[in-house]
Amino acid sequence: MVRPLRIAGWWARDYVYALYWQARAILGRTDPASFRSGEAKPIVVIPGVYETWRFMQPLIRAMHDRGHPVYVVDALNWNNRPVVEAADLVSAFLATHDLRGVVVVSHSKGGLIGKYAMTAGREAARIESMLAVAAPFGGSFYARFMVLPSLRIFSPKNATILALAHDESVNSRIVSVYGEFDPHVPAGSELVGAKNVRLDTGGHFRVLAHPRVMAELAALAE
Repeated sequence: MVRPLRIAGWWARDYVYALYWQARAILGRTDPASFRSGEAKPIVVIPGVYETWRFMQPLIRAMHDRGHPVYVVDALNWNNRPVVEAADLVSAFLATHDLRGVVVVSHSKGGLIGKYAMTAGREAARIESMLAVAAPFGGSFYARFMVLPSLRIFSPKNATILALAHDESVNSRIVSVYGEFDPHVPAGSELVGAKNVRLDTGGHFRVLAHPRVMAELAALAE
């Protein structure tokens, strides 16, 4: 059983991490197109709700340094659209840039968007696999307390979440990485049929910086 003090520590460090990278996202001026060079397998980034691509910049830089072209779906902006609509934007992006054999790396809501693009998206055949970090594949109990529609969509009873849970056709091509404790996804991110990696730490945001995330992404892409 996880001790309360340990959980409190994870929670505190999680929000410090989130605040730092959200500030970097607002102040950052790096052109995402600068990461599109490289001859290795292409990677497409899908951040979580109210996150821009800059929130995942450490992973982006690391994979680009390994020779991978990394693409950001600019149209997602702060990613507050419904999952289906956001997945349509991802599909359109893949077609526009004629990307094939793509590895998706996603955080939180991005995992739902990525899975929808893999199962029901117009360009599903272009996606080879996905690494999903802290994805609410089964929804979140806390969604019922949210006022904003963009957060209430994470209800375990949401039609899109239920449909995605029912469709296991692409699960074997997904690696789901999540913490021992997640303050936003209390039920965890285990996905039937996927490769599930439970980290020996907690958090919803700072798990993005865990070395195992980088290792799993590199294994998928290389």
